[in-house]
Amino acid sequence: MTGWRLLLTRPADDCAALAETLAGQGIFGSCLPLLEIAPLPVSENIRLAMARLPDCSAVIVVSKPAARIALELLDAQGAQSLAMPWFSVGAATAQILQERGLDVHCPADGDDSEALLQLPRLSEAVAQPNSQVLILRGEGGRELLAERLRELGASVEYLELYRRELPAYAAQVLPQRIAAERLNGLVVSSGQGFEHLRQMAGDTWPSIARLPLFVPSPRVAELARAAGAQTVVDCRGASAAALLTALREHPVPVF
Repeated sequence: MTGWRLLLTRPADDCAALAETLAGQGIFGSCLPLLEIAPLPVSENIRLAMARLPDCSAVIVVSKPAARIALELLDAQGAQSLAMPWFSVGAATAQILQERGLDVHCPADGDDSEALLQLPRLSEAVAQPNSQVLILRGEGGRELLAERLRELGASVEYLELYRRELPAYAAQVLPQRIAAERLNGLVVSSGQGFEHLRQMAGDTWPSIARLPLFVPSPRVAELARAAGAQTVVDCRGASAAALLTALREHPVPVF
């Protein structure tokens, strides 16, 4: 896999951690964060939703930023009973919640909505009479979760805690970075991350779209293909392990 030279686009801290993991496998990663996490102002709606949290049958946390912000809000509101099951899409998010002593469940295979929905413990929680599920997330995303859970009879509420912004960069920094560092693959961790990649590419998108693009889910893969990306690899998760598996299975391109 040492022939891979990848553009990494996660938020800065996550990007650096991924680059270090890849380096340990002989893979070059160039960090250009295209997502910046901006917590939303703590509105009355957020306060009320967090106050209702102990009444939930299940709480689903879809990302590490959502976990961190939610725990900060809980600290600000004071201790309360949080004995309900918590669920996360990925193991890294689960670890943040487990360190607080919460009852956390996440899929062992795959870190996407589809894998989460297969968890027997989630099915049990939703099967309770008048079940209520709170999904903690950033602005937009994970609509499949609510649709499926409502089909199972649950009342589902989203609580948006942050937005993903595009950091300020000079014009042409993306194509210049790809050319200067001879990058031969792109990695995005969300649909928003892909949209920002496309925005940063501008008029150079047709050439950048020829590079293999590694994405975390079928939904983002569909989005990328619709935008003209020519080689899209669905890693079935946003973790480093999922990316490494996909890299092993996909040949390094020759240009």
